[in-house]
Amino acid sequence: MLRELHYIYINITDSDRSSMEIAPQSLTTCEVAPDGSTIVLGFANSDGTPAQIRLSLKQVGELAMTLPDLITKALRLRYGDHTLRYAYPLASWAVERSSDHATGMVTLCTTDGFSVCFSMPRELQHKLANSLASDGPYKTQITMN
Repeated sequence: MLRELHYIYINITDSDRSSMEIAPQSLTTCEVAPDGSTIVLGFANSDGTPAQIRLSLKQVGELAMTLPDLITKALRLRYGDHTLRYAYPLASWAVERSSDHATGMVTLCTTDGFSVCFSMPRELQHKLANSLASDGPYKTQITMN
């Protein structure tokens, strides 16, 4: 005896499906998995209940690239000033050679331990050096590539 199969079609990409909203009150932990494959961010929820979000290394990289622009947009909207930017006080930097000899690396570090590393082709390094060396520190110069 054959039974007729019935399926319920659910499109998981439908936008009207409700999403889980988390309203953390504080960031409690930041951990890296022992194998380096994921990052775990721990939060205390609004009622004090612990919650975690586990992100792959790729997802964390995407988040890191997205956050600075989101912070800038939020500041500008909140205060109605399109010139605002979230600026970190620079404490130190490191200029290093890359394994690719046509590229160098520049790491910028803040006073509170935040750092970010940029890879730069040699030509761009020279342009940056010229921009930093020209004019006084109080004259605004915007160099875009």
